[in-house]
Amino acid sequence: MSLFSFLGAVEIGLIFALVALGVYISFRLLRFPDLTVDGSFPLGGAVCAVMIHNGFNPYIATVAATLAGACAGYITGWLNVRLKIMDLLASILMMIALFSINLRVMGGPNVPIINDPTMFTLLQPNGLEDYWARPMILLALIVIAKIIIDWFFSTERGLSIRATGSNTRMARAQGINTGAMVLLGMAVSNALVGLAGALFAQTQGGADISMGIGTIVIGLAAVIVGEAILPSRRLVYATLAAILGAIVYRFFIAIALNSDFIGLKAQDLNLVTAVLVTLALVVPNLKRMLKHKRLPDAPKSM
Repeated sequence: MSLFSFLGAVEIGLIFALVALGVYISFRLLRFPDLTVDGSFPLGGAVCAVMIHNGFNPYIATVAATLAGACAGYITGWLNVRLKIMDLLASILMMIALFSINLRVMGGPNVPIINDPTMFTLLQPNGLEDYWARPMILLALIVIAKIIIDWFFSTERGLSIRATGSNTRMARAQGINTGAMVLLGMAVSNALVGLAGALFAQTQGGADISMGIGTIVIGLAAVIVGEAILPSRRLVYATLAAILGAIVYRFFIAIALNSDFIGLKAQDLNLVTAVLVTLALVVPNLKRMLKHKRLPDAPKSM
């Protein structure tokens, strides 16, 4: 693998680390199977690309994309909490609706911003190539995002969200408004995904209607791989595991697609994902089985 390919894998991995954090919040903390991310990711990219293309400041466009993702997650939670639609079905309905909404936002299947200024061009230091600058900028953003998330979920409101996901009935008995916590948690989750979509559009030179296909699979794969690398119940380590999982996932994808002797091509991306997730799920179980076999048999009582 060339240095350019390696930095590219790190760059995409850091962007999808935000998706992994969002998926971790919905799937692990809230226990909410959320497929909205397949729509909120391109929504963030669409809003950001359209605003930049129309002359808006890239920072304002990125914030607007984050808020758009939060709105999508809030509506998914609202469908579940207020209209009593099953969580998985509510997210599917929102994902389907966002396909048409994204086309409306972009006014077509894609919006190019190759020649427009982006957040990365504004932050890029003089004399530093973009393929070096983008990963460094993204790493700084990920560190900031992780610190904010770790802090937020240690506050009273964040702990209420975690309690709602762990045991809704017990949380309600303690006086927590579990419906409001679901709405807030889903908004935070998809805000991160919308931000990732905005950053992805700026690094790729535009937004496309198909850019969200398989986002939920990538997010879940990153979370599962990260938990296999760094298994921990502490939130600080769990969020770090999600970030590492996204980077490692993209790194192995890049290795597989850039290894000529393997013979894989771009259309094999989903196959590689399935194999990686399967290994991440199976390896911990194999370790437990081997550890159990190595334990000496307990002495029989007389």
